[in-house]
Amino acid sequence: MRSQYIDYSLYLVTDRKLAGNRALVDIVEPAIKGGVTIVQLREKGLAARDFIREAIELKGLLEPLCVPFIINDRVDIALAVDADGVHIGQRDMSLDIARRLLGPDKIIGVSVNNVEEAIEAQKNGADYLGVAPIWPTSTKEKTRPPLGLDGVAAIREAVEIPIVGIGGINEGNVASVITAGCDGVAVVSAIMAEKDPKLAAKKIIDKIKEAKSRQ
Repeated sequence: MRSQYIDYSLYLVTDRKLAGNRALVDIVEPAIKGGVTIVQLREKGLAARDFIREAIELKGLLEPLCVPFIINDRVDIALAVDADGVHIGQRDMSLDIARRLLGPDKIIGVSVNNVEEAIEAQKNGADYLGVAPIWPTSTKEKTRPPLGLDGVAAIREAVEIPIVGIGGINEGNVASVITAGCDGVAVVSAIMAEKDPKLAAKKIIDKIKEAKSRQ
């Protein structure tokens, strides 16, 4: 499974802190029914054994639905559960080593914050770019300066691979991110914190489809 076959329109990044007392699968499953097209499991503080347990449970949900399953940062976890790919940041394992470990068929996304990083990641074989943050966000600590829509447009101009916007995106502003050049958006709280994940996802994907239809 490689990036050219993936629909990045609505990319859900999990956050157990926002899930409350709900299991991740109880949020992710209705969110997929609402329109989520790809899911990333992000577990910054979880022990490897628990991370793997969570990953296996999510993969069991996603695989029959043909929804790509991405692991944040942890190439070892991705290998352990045979996830569809990983997403790495600028301070994580280098892209070339990740590719060597995962092989040619896995998806590797890279977080970028400027044109130079975007060009470098594309040159090194990234399948897609997480362009972040678009706007300030409270779901990730130590974020870099917000890019804004002009930053998105500049990166879109510089690379050919898919780009996914993340950071402060919700139903109210998602259309502008697509119009600026993103192939999709990654959201956290806009779905994970909602009481009705299916409805939240549907509202966002409808805005995305509308924006793409005007391009």
